[in-house]
Amino acid sequence: MPYQSILLERAGSVATITLNRPDAYNALTLPLARELFQAVLEVDEDPAVRCVVLTGAGKAFCGGGDVKDFADSLPRVGILLKELTTFIHGAVSRLTRSPKPVLVAVNGVAAGGGLSLALSGDLVVAAESARFTMAYSKIAAPPDGSSSYFLPRLIGLRRALELYLTNRVLSAREALEWGLVTKVVPDAELRASVTGLAGELGQGPTLAIAAAKRLFHQSTHESLETQMELESQAIAAAGHTEDFREGVTAFAAKRTPAFKGR
Repeated sequence: MPYQSILLERAGSVATITLNRPDAYNALTLPLARELFQAVLEVDEDPAVRCVVLTGAGKAFCGGGDVKDFADSLPRVGILLKELTTFIHGAVSRLTRSPKPVLVAVNGVAAGGGLSLALSGDLVVAAESARFTMAYSKIAAPPDGSSSYFLPRLIGLRRALELYLTNRVLSAREALEWGLVTKVVPDAELRASVTGLAGELGQGPTLAIAAAKRLFHQSTHESLETQMELESQAIAAAGHTEDFREGVTAFAAKRTPAFKGR
């Protein structure tokens, strides 16, 4: 389907979703949120896609919700915010639960809902110029978009509260030290770095990656014994896949495996 506020591009096994309102720092509007949700569903259901990249056009990843929209819609802002978060939360949930690896490329600022979108990635690569901030309390809003779920788990409750209460802006290097991002690269190398990493992930053992994602997320609420049973079931199921057969055969033959995602 044609999109107005995002770009959806496919290259081999990799699909790239780009927030495309560069003149507004890719701020989240209802049309953009709807399109983002639709695009995420589209790539999630496409068997040819084995890795998803999420990034932003221009000088920013995403500046968060479009505050001008909120100001212009005050008489019905509650309805607007519920609609907006319905689509953003749907996109975050689908990315997090997707069996495919999700790689977020953060260029410039990731604020508010933009920070939340970045947290939905399995791997997050940030340009040196990237900045991370919650910004919610500046407009008297609590957090949304998953940040109240992911931040305490990634950086701890104390630091999560600090980010919200003080609106502290983290540099890319600080975000790396805190555990918010996976890797920091020079601005000029962001595209090449992400393209290379996405290409590797897109050729990986897709079904095993999906099982690993499920296990890691389940581990936040399961007991040790239950989690180990889930691991046992998952690895036994993996043993019946073509990729597992290829992986162990290639290992024994001392050659590079060629995974097909089956």
